[in-house]
Order: sequence, then C-alpha cells, then structure tokens
Amino acid sequence: MPRFLADSNVGRLARWLRLLGYDAAYEPALPDAQVVARALVERRVLLTRDADMMRRRVITGGAVQAILLRHDQVEDQVRQVLTELALEPSHVLSRCLDCNAELEPRAKDAVAHRLPPYVRATQERFSECPSCARIYWQGTHWARMQERIAAL
Repeated sequence: MPRFLADSNVGRLARWLRLLGYDAAYEPALPDAQVVARALVERRVLLTRDADMMRRRVITGGAVQAILLRHDQVEDQVRQVLTELALEPSHVLSRCLDCNAELEPRAKDAVAHRLPPYVRATQERFSECPSCARIYWQGTHWARMQERIAAL
C-alpha cells in the first residue's frame, strides 16, 4: 500500500486519503527541498500542485514518485490519485484524520466518559487515535462520508 506526502498546497487531500485508510503525511511549512528529501527518505509518493517541484532531478529521474495534481477541487484530486495508482479504498476510517496514526478499537466503557450523551446512548463501536486521543464512531457523519466516497 503506498504511503503519501502532501506538500503545503494539498493539505485537504491528505485528510481525504487518511479517511480512505492511506498513510498520508502533510508538510505545511517545509521548503520544497526538504519536502522532496522527506519523500525520498520515507519512500512516500509526493503529492503536489507545484509544477516547479516536479522538475527536480530526484523526481524526473524516478527516485521519488510524484503526482502533479491537475485539479483545485479535493474530490477531483482524490479521484486522480486513486486512478493514477489504480487504488481501491479498503480501510476506510482506519487512520486518524488529524495526525495520521492508525486507529485502535476501544470498548465503549473505556471511552464512555468522553462521549456526548447522545453518542453514548446510540453507538456501540469506537476507535481511538493512540497519538492524539481523538475518538471515532460511525455516527450520522459516517453515512455522509460513505456517500461522498462512493461518488468518487
């Protein structure tokens, strides 16, 4: 499964790829040379809208795989990445949308004190990010996200 590195101009794409279960790091502040170097060292597919970055020798020579995103809309960017790499989302909502860590299942009683009352009363399955402690469940937002994913 590919791992991604999104540069500063495609941060929303990183969140979407995380939603689909892909390891998608995001670098909002590093200079281009350091972003490319990180992609090389970590063997990540670089995602960018920066045509100048695509001219770097490590990219043109094939040492770093990179995708120049053609679209402004994040859904179109996701579609382009999935199409170019022939990917099928198979681990939807398995990563934290904020920090990219893999989610871990949690028993309801272990997180109940941190849940809103309605969620505590209506949901039974939960996941937690081991890094930032954010809790996830399949609430009403889940159905909306599934619809958007299906539209891709």
